[in-house]
Amino acid sequence: MAGLFARPSRSRKEPRSISEPRHRRGLDKIDAAILLTFVASSALAAWGWRQPSPREKTEGDRGRLSAAPQKIPAKGWKDILVRSYREIGDDDVFSVARSIAFTGMLALFPALAAFVSIYGLFADVNQAREHLAALAGIVPAEVMTLIGEQMVRIAEANNASLSLTFLLSLGLSFWSANSGMKALFKGLNVAYEEQETRSFLRLNMVTMAFTTGLIALFVVAAACVIGLPILLQALHIDPARLPLAWLRWPVLLLVVMGAISLLYRFGPSREQARWRWVTPGSLAAGALWIAGSSLFSLYLSRFADYSATYGSLGAVFGFMMWLWLSAVIVLFGAELNAEIEHQTAVDSTIGPPLPLGARGAQMADTVGAAQPGSLWKALLQKRPGP
Repeated sequence: MAGLFARPSRSRKEPRSISEPRHRRGLDKIDAAILLTFVASSALAAWGWRQPSPREKTEGDRGRLSAAPQKIPAKGWKDILVRSYREIGDDDVFSVARSIAFTGMLALFPALAAFVSIYGLFADVNQAREHLAALAGIVPAEVMTLIGEQMVRIAEANNASLSLTFLLSLGLSFWSANSGMKALFKGLNVAYEEQETRSFLRLNMVTMAFTTGLIALFVVAAACVIGLPILLQALHIDPARLPLAWLRWPVLLLVVMGAISLLYRFGPSREQARWRWVTPGSLAAGALWIAGSSLFSLYLSRFADYSATYGSLGAVFGFMMWLWLSAVIVLFGAELNAEIEHQTAVDSTIGPPLPLGARGAQMADTVGAAQPGSLWKALLQKRPGP
């Protein structure tokens, strides 16, 4: 019995398993060594990736590896603001805006003709002038007066029926209005430091799509102004009890932001930027446009009287000043977006990530310079002039 429960001698060798030959045990050791080498090299690579780059060691954390604008630190935003401020002067934004305003003024009347022609197919054009009062406080009174008078004049001479003459006239109006959009696209190329490389056909197709969309937006907005009171009346709802007057401001901001975002993404002649890289400039431009237009309207109504200085041309001059202000704001948003892209080395264009220099966009292919010192000192070094 004692021998039955006795522990086996340590010197006794167990029989070798047939399924584990000697050379297999050697291979297991080699596999383990390879695995340990791979893990060690991966750990070293990860440690090296977490170390600051030579640029970061000299500049500090400025968002060079940020994958989104909201991840850029405060130092990076200081660089962005300073470069945007200086680019306004370097790109001569104020002169470019004058060109856009002049071309937009020439394109206004064909655009109004197209708007009235389309709008007259569905509703009474004479009521559209009354609906311009909904923009009181944003659009200057001189601008609304000028546009309203031209709409009434065009409506009186317009015969909105689907005929060949109407379609030809509408096509010519769209083509003439398209010149203003092409001037805006040229300004966006200046802001993004791009050269126009699209063919004549492709460029006109894109600008015509934007022109058509802009006119369609005004048609739908005007139709909603007419249709909403009728709908509320049918539902026995008093419009005075609804906060419609206050809701128009956030809705207007969202509409303006959406339109400007489309401009920033598809306007410049470059590889398209991702939506998150055009949103900051769109938000800034939309808010500035509403605030700037409201302040300019207040200025014209309280302090300036262009009619006393320019006579019958006062409304035209006020409208051109408003167009110039709007163009400056849109170009500023483009400059801001361009410098935000310029701050990071991460690919900001659509598609799979590509290295610097192969992305098809100047602002995405290069990295902007750091701006040392305080923000105010950097801003005072060079001032852009109108």
